[in-house]
Amino acid sequence: MAFVTVPKDLTKVKSKMLFGLTKRQLVCFSGALFIGVPLFFLLRGRVPTSAAALLMVFAMLPGLLLALYERHGQPLEVIAGQMIQAIFLRPKERPYQTNNLYAALMRQHQLEKEVQAIVKNRKENAPTGRRKKKADPRRTPRN
Repeated sequence: MAFVTVPKDLTKVKSKMLFGLTKRQLVCFSGALFIGVPLFFLLRGRVPTSAAALLMVFAMLPGLLLALYERHGQPLEVIAGQMIQAIFLRPKERPYQTNNLYAALMRQHQLEKEVQAIVKNRKENAPTGRRKKKADPRRTPRN
């Protein structure tokens, strides 16, 4: 009787479409073929056949790497994007900073004290008597 092993982690199982390849692999391989084969036939008359074949292989290599290389379930373009961000885009030194609740409450308390001091100073410096408003000639006095 034949035994079939069933993987315990089904997230790593990918649906195969044609020749045991996934849809992603088929697209990448076909893109590499559409670039490499015409390049070979264009270069074959101008350079030796071995050089044209070598140039075809180098032209097809990125498509093949995109189709086959995968690390920790992530394809090559995701890994390359993460490396570019880590090396070039993000800062090299990232100091550890916390947003402590106690520190936030202390900052809020300090701000409230400052506001109260400003209000107190304004009250002390305000003139004691009220100014009389000038009569508006457009208004008529009420009887």
